[in-house]
Amino acid sequence: MYIDLPEKRYYRIGEVAKAFDVNTSLIRFWEKEFDVIQPKKNAKGNRLFTQEDVANFKLIYNLVKERGFTLDGAKQKLKKNPEETINNHEIISRLEAVKAELINIKNQL
Repeated sequence: MYIDLPEKRYYRIGEVAKAFDVNTSLIRFWEKEFDVIQPKKNAKGNRLFTQEDVANFKLIYNLVKERGFTLDGAKQKLKKNPEETINNHEIISRLEAVKAELINIKNQL
């Protein structure tokens, strides 16, 4: 499950890992496996992820953790039709938010 991060220019690896409730090692692993993740590095060599990187992590997380794709399957899906994959993910996210709101309203009755 993903927790929204506050609006910032860059996020540290710990912030990203906490948002996705995964270990930092998984974030580093996905960075190496998926070309769409391109963090900046500061003078100390610490990774600094942009909002675009976080959006790509959301997509990868959805494909691998929530939908059960293998890493190779997720890579193929992203390469084959990235626009459709991103649009579908956004639609699903919006529908889940609407569902959560409806459940909240139902529980208040």
